[in-house]
Amino acid sequence: MIRNVLLWLCLLSFAPVATADEFTETVLFEEDTGGFKLYRIPGMVVTSNGTVLAYCEARKFTEADRGEIEIHLRRSTDGGQTWSPAVQVAHLGERLPRNPHMPEKKKSKNMGGPDEQTVNNPVAIASRDGTVHLLYCVEYMRCFVIESRDDGLTWTEPVEITRAMEPFRTKIDWQVIATGPGHGVQLRSGRLVAPFWMTDYDGRLPLTKGVGIIYSDDRGATWQAGEIAIPRGGEPNIAELSDGAVLVTARNTDARNRRMLAMSPNGANEWSKPVFADELHEPGCMAGLVSHPGDGRSDRPWLLYSSPNTVDRSHQARRDVTIRISKDDGKTWPIQKRLHAGPSAYSDLAVLPNGDILCFYERGVEQRFGDHGRPWAYRYLAIAKFDLEWLLKPDDQN
Repeated sequence: MIRNVLLWLCLLSFAPVATADEFTETVLFEEDTGGFKLYRIPGMVVTSNGTVLAYCEARKFTEADRGEIEIHLRRSTDGGQTWSPAVQVAHLGERLPRNPHMPEKKKSKNMGGPDEQTVNNPVAIASRDGTVHLLYCVEYMRCFVIESRDDGLTWTEPVEITRAMEPFRTKIDWQVIATGPGHGVQLRSGRLVAPFWMTDYDGRLPLTKGVGIIYSDDRGATWQAGEIAIPRGGEPNIAELSDGAVLVTARNTDARNRRMLAMSPNGANEWSKPVFADELHEPGCMAGLVSHPGDGRSDRPWLLYSSPNTVDRSHQARRDVTIRISKDDGKTWPIQKRLHAGPSAYSDLAVLPNGDILCFYERGVEQRFGDHGRPWAYRYLAIAKFDLEWLLKPDDQN
């Protein structure tokens, strides 16, 4: 009884906050609540039945990228108006050993003790047959998939698919793998496609980092390696284009401070040489990408992209998550609308059956108590819901 009351209070505390007729926002997760220090790394899909699944990393003891971390999920069956309580999904069975490999800059930080377990980077693919495939990693070194056939209510036992990443070792002898984050896609052909990034911290081969692709042509029964889509790229996102080709964009460290893009005719191989998108600022941050049917007047779907609107790569400078629109399959991005003015960081995008748009993003505060007053982009994980009318209204950004 007490547990039910607590769950009801939890639902009340995260009621939607309306800010305009076409725009509402709902906080789904808040730091220092529910027994967890921090919630980060948002991802989201809309199932074939219209159910919204929003998932993230629930970091138990510290804010760090590694430590005791679970994957938590909330569901909405009414287009994001109300949400179920959070539940833990992904890797509820045997605990796995820790990954000893990490970058030098993290070794001096608290990344958890030897008995803690990092379950990281959830990436869902919502299939047209109603199945949802959820890929995730454990300790940045093993990859698993679980499936739901009832819109995220129940999930199968995990199946390890790390072997699908092994062929990439001939190009990058990886010590770390991480799916997405965000979501993957099912192509018109039926192929399931999930991007991931990999890194070798010891530099044993000339290429030490890149974005790879794994895919399934048998409804998720088996997964195979594609090719490296973006050498030297990090945290990728993916969308299918109007002609059936596939676009991947990636975080990167290039001094041009612009997002990297590459295209493939099939989502697995024959990737084009990566280019930099002049209009997509790169602050060293995850971004959201999704295809939208458009306003009915265009001869092709639109692409929507979300990311902090800055080229300052310091984490405390992550702010002003902005939505950009491309009407020409990612060649240009002339339209932009600021979603949130202030500290904000990682984001993912999804489209509801009626065309309304959801952005699940990290939203923060200008000053954090006890943290020397610096901007903090990770106070909340919030879902913003808006329509094309709101998105296309003129913005006051330069």
